[in-house]
Amino acid sequence: MIADVLAEATEKMTKAVEVAKEDFATVRTGRANPQLFQKILVEYYGTPTPLAQLASLQNPEARTILITPYDKSALKEIEKAIVNFPNLGASPNNDGEIIRVTMPELTEDRRKEYVKIVKQKAEDCKVSIRNIRRKAKDDLDALKSEVGDDEVARAEKELEAITKRATDAAEDALKKKEAELLEV
Repeated sequence: MIADVLAEATEKMTKAVEVAKEDFATVRTGRANPQLFQKILVEYYGTPTPLAQLASLQNPEARTILITPYDKSALKEIEKAIVNFPNLGASPNNDGEIIRVTMPELTEDRRKEYVKIVKQKAEDCKVSIRNIRRKAKDDLDALKSEVGDDEVARAEKELEAITKRATDAAEDALKKKEAELLEV
């Protein structure tokens, strides 16, 4: 029973850190990266569809992304979704076949703004981890009558260690992304 609670908490905390890392990847650095476009949803026949399902993304140069839609009728909608996507600042050019997206140079103010966004995403991850810990602790407390106080106390110490590892992983990912953003 206790092992199940701890395993579930570990799995959920690991997932929370992975989601944070994916979110970090969508915040742009000095170079263009196809992952920046993963969260863009395009209105395709009335349904919000991820851009990666509608087009292939290529990165021929450091600040350029080529988007080749599988269906040419979606060109305008893809272009509109890129322009409207927050915190991207990209300028798409449509030639009727492909969309060429050029990323502007990052100014120091813009870099600092991105660092704030990344820090907020990291804080959201930590809040999620704490919520998972709280639920796991409640589950352990509910088991006290069945397994005894000593077992639950031991499990709570292990839960704290698991929580610390997950929080440290989120912090490490934040530090890497912050260094990447501030690198000129």
